[in-house]
Amino acid sequence: MPSERPDTGTPLPVAVLISGSGSNLQALIDAQQAGELAADIRVVVSNRADAYGLTRARQAGIETQVLSHRGFPNRADYDAALADLLGDFDPGLVVLAGFMRILTPEFVAGFHGRMFNIHPSLLPKHPGLHTHQRALEAGDTEHGATVHFVTEELDGGPAVIQARVPVLPGDDADRLAARVLAQEHRIYPLAVRWFASGRLRLDDTGHVVLDDKPLSAPVRLDELI
Repeated sequence: MPSERPDTGTPLPVAVLISGSGSNLQALIDAQQAGELAADIRVVVSNRADAYGLTRARQAGIETQVLSHRGFPNRADYDAALADLLGDFDPGLVVLAGFMRILTPEFVAGFHGRMFNIHPSLLPKHPGLHTHQRALEAGDTEHGATVHFVTEELDGGPAVIQARVPVLPGDDADRLAARVLAQEHRIYPLAVRWFASGRLRLDDTGHVVLDDKPLSAPVRLDELI
């Protein structure tokens, strides 16, 4: 595979799924507007009509869609409708940016190798919720965030890049979360840029490949600086 995605003159179409404020979405919008992504965010979809991320998208001139999960009898029916909605935009990459839904295996399989999530911990540590408080309770000396490909295993897909922050004396969950979030805003656009330019992929064996080299561990942001 070439180190850069072939220049077709058309940026990679991207769909972003959100449930809340959309600060990571904003980081992607900022990178797109700065010309740092060979990508085009075609649609932002939320399961909540009151998600502030929808306002961020509209302010940037990006189409928005609301698909509430409340109108569906089960998770499978919702995910089927979500897949149909996304299909109308033909995304080359689906980006989960605070989408607070557990996705069905069928949905995940439909976007295998082209769906990212960002998780506020140094996976495999602390999958799931309340990661900052759990890091404090565990006595961790460092914490951070991970961008990973999405698989059927919750927060268990192959990791692409991590950013680390120290756990400081006197930290509470809010202070720690704020420092982690600032790093999320750095690594998510970077991972999307790598994927959109063809530098990053998931191979047939489920391994992350960057610049034609399989990663034995996720890239560390501090080692890129």
